[in-house]
Amino acid sequence: MPKRSITETDVLGKRALVRVDFNVPLRDGEVADDTRILASLPTIQLLLDRGAAVVLATHLGRPKGKADPAYSVAPVARRLSELLGRPVATVSMVAGPEAERAASALRPGDVLLLENTRFESGEEVNDPDLAAKLARLGDLFVNDAFGAAHRAHASTVGVANLLPSYAGLLLQREETALSRLLFDPEQAFIAVLGGAKVSDKFAVLEHLLGRVDALLLGGGMANTLLLAQGHQTGSSLSEPDRVEEARRLVDSAEERGVHIDIPTDVVIARSLDSTTAQVVPVDTIPADQAIFDIGPETVARYCRQIASARTVFWNGPMGVFERGRFANGTLGIARCVADATAYTVVGGGDSLAAIDAAGVAEHIGHISTGGGASLEYLEGRVLPGIAVIPDA
Repeated sequence: MPKRSITETDVLGKRALVRVDFNVPLRDGEVADDTRILASLPTIQLLLDRGAAVVLATHLGRPKGKADPAYSVAPVARRLSELLGRPVATVSMVAGPEAERAASALRPGDVLLLENTRFESGEEVNDPDLAAKLARLGDLFVNDAFGAAHRAHASTVGVANLLPSYAGLLLQREETALSRLLFDPEQAFIAVLGGAKVSDKFAVLEHLLGRVDALLLGGGMANTLLLAQGHQTGSSLSEPDRVEEARRLVDSAEERGVHIDIPTDVVIARSLDSTTAQVVPVDTIPADQAIFDIGPETVARYCRQIASARTVFWNGPMGVFERGRFANGTLGIARCVADATAYTVVGGGDSLAAIDAAGVAEHIGHISTGGGASLEYLEGRVLPGIAVIPDA
């Protein structure tokens, strides 16, 4: 059931408390990647255009419930001000008297960014007192932070129970795109999954088995599947204690007629810092070498399947693509997904970085801002930050 949208209410002269996900990377005191800020601009601009004052709340990093200058939102406020073309005020607190005074002084068209919500110890435990303080900063609440919707925090769930609550435009776009994958995918549906650990994605893999035609695996998680098939993976990152689960996953896939594809050739080296790397078949990996990327034959095979699909979901890199010599697999998949005629959805921070590095973002059907939230949604879980918003 679609959630009540911010487009459905009059915000003229009101203060809109908006939970955004501006958890962006910083470099040298400035925003290094503003993708998540850009994603919420339509909601912010809609509110401003309709005569609201906007109070923004976000987390940034993991400051563990106490103030830490390294995680201050000041750089985010500067970048947001540039993007909006108007001043963005800040306060040194998340809630309390200083924040209340700043919020009360706002006029229609003003924007205030609160300090990092995770500076408050009550944020991640959904403390009712913190939620009540946040509620005093707005006349209504808008959740536009899909990337934090799987967390029952004070700024995502607690405050939503205290104010009239609505879904922002980004939250709506995310739910629409991911619902299409779960409930109405056009076949053939191909899911490409990578990343370090298969254990992190067992639940979503199992849930997708009833929906996809094929799973294409890479990264460290594929190494565990290689072990399950009897291959030696040298010193590669893997989870030997999960081999039996991996075998059960393969058996379950076979019963459902779903093909699980794993690498047949890989890029190996002694370490990430090695000056040399080589491509070898998966059955010839020396004990002192590790897998750091999928090989060109695997990329070509995966790309052929992606090209024939009508729906593609990609989450997780195929290797350690941050290192140039191990980037070809991930960048190759990025280009194939972009070239596909299918409806394409890409999620997860590393996948988004690969899309940007390949320069193909404009060719992706939907780029999800929520890595963990996207996976939990595709597991079929109820996301508390969405569930708390009334249905349309």
